[in-house]
Amino acid sequence: MDRVARELNLDPAEVRRRNFIRPEQMPYNVGIIFRDGRPVTYDSGDYPACQAAALRAADYEGFSGRQADARKSGRYLGVGISNAVEATGLGPYESATVRVSTSGKIVVYTGATPQGQSHKTTLAQIAAEKFGVDLEDITVVTGDTAAVSLGIGTFAARTAVNAGSSVHLAALEVAAKAKKIAAGMMECVEEDLELAGGCVRLKSAPDVKKSLREIAVKAVGTPGFSMAGGLPPGLEHTAHFTPAQSAYSNGTHVAEVAVDIETGAVTILRYTVAHDCGRVINPMVVDGQVVGGVAHGIGNALFERMVYDENAQPLSATLADYLLPLATDVPRVDLVHLETPSPLNPLGIKGAGEGGTIPAIAAVVAAVENALAPFGVTIAEAPITPQRIVELLGEHALGRTR
Repeated sequence: MDRVARELNLDPAEVRRRNFIRPEQMPYNVGIIFRDGRPVTYDSGDYPACQAAALRAADYEGFSGRQADARKSGRYLGVGISNAVEATGLGPYESATVRVSTSGKIVVYTGATPQGQSHKTTLAQIAAEKFGVDLEDITVVTGDTAAVSLGIGTFAARTAVNAGSSVHLAALEVAAKAKKIAAGMMECVEEDLELAGGCVRLKSAPDVKKSLREIAVKAVGTPGFSMAGGLPPGLEHTAHFTPAQSAYSNGTHVAEVAVDIETGAVTILRYTVAHDCGRVINPMVVDGQVVGGVAHGIGNALFERMVYDENAQPLSATLADYLLPLATDVPRVDLVHLETPSPLNPLGIKGAGEGGTIPAIAAVVAAVENALAPFGVTIAEAPITPQRIVELLGEHALGRTR
């Protein structure tokens, strides 16, 4: 995109804008086949709006002025834009059981296996909403085959979509059953009831209620008596959400950098992300995943390289040799959320696990290249290290003298 912009003398953002898939074209058949043999079809998203939000937050219009002022004092600033579409919520399924025990405690069991992505918080939040209780009232048990025999795993930004949808569906069933049992206990119709505060209560008279504990005791039956209403025993349900295809997140990153032409050092001055993962369940969790992803992407762009000798033996096999970004290398990330619900699952959500990483490398390298535009330097590699920047500047200078 940047090369097209250079050769046609267009703004890089305008080139992208002209080539975006429009929201009215969704769902959009890309024309290629996914790994499962089905067509790749983008389900939803407003890519022009996402880029526009990122450019506003980054003050993209004001960059040319900042760049010109910097050059007057011998400083070289650059800006880079990158856009990405991410396949999330891959199948085949994920499982969840929601159970209200006779103590009144709500437990969610899922085959999903977290690796630090706050799955317990997110899944508890989904369940808590259905029962009208606080997160602290939900216990989430993950990856325990003694409780849930079926589960696929954590990869490809899939847990919120699949496990989240399974928890949603299972909790809805349990909540509906709790209302049905409570209606019999309170001699009313289910439509007059609501769940709140760990109870099923009358909408018109909230003090008239039955606790989930009382309902769960009723649901397991009384020895010597028939089950009321012919309902199956227990206050629990298991759901296996099976997505028809991937739900596609999207995002735009804008990086603004300063490059020291004497040392090749790159300083990221400003980093902006506009990200659309559908309905956001927990903004803090999504922020953490995106910002963490940006840190990974900065490492890809500026630091991390596997080096091998002439015998193909790795020379960067430890963290003493393989350079990772430090906290001082990662700037504050200005993050904007867009929410375009996916039609492919009941929550309208998409994955967020890789949205910070995928566009970062291109945005940072493009910004470095933009900063070095006065020298005619183009970059087609990553990471772009200080040593390599000095080499490229030297090669350009040598070419001018010949």
